[in-house]
Amino acid sequence: MPILRAKEVRDMSPEDRRKRLKELQTELVRLRTMIKAGGAIENPARVSELRKTIARILTIESAPSPSAKEEKKKERKKKA
Repeated sequence: MPILRAKEVRDMSPEDRRKRLKELQTELVRLRTMIKAGGAIENPARVSELRKTIARILTIESAPSPSAKEEKKKERKKKA
C-alpha cells in the first residue's frame, strides 16, 4: 500500500507537499544509512515505498497546473 496516493498529494497545498517531501527524503537517507552500516531494518520494502512516493510527489510538482493547460489551448486556437 502506498504511503501517499496521487489524489492525496494533489489535494495538498504546495507548502505541505514540499514539507512532506523533505520528511520522506530524510527518512530514506536514514534507512539507507542503516543498511550501509550493516544493520537490519524492520521493513525492507519501506525503502521502495519511500522512493515511489518521493517520485510521485516530484512528478505532481513538475506537472503544469490545469489553468496553464487551458491557457495553452486558447493560444493554439488563436494561432489557427
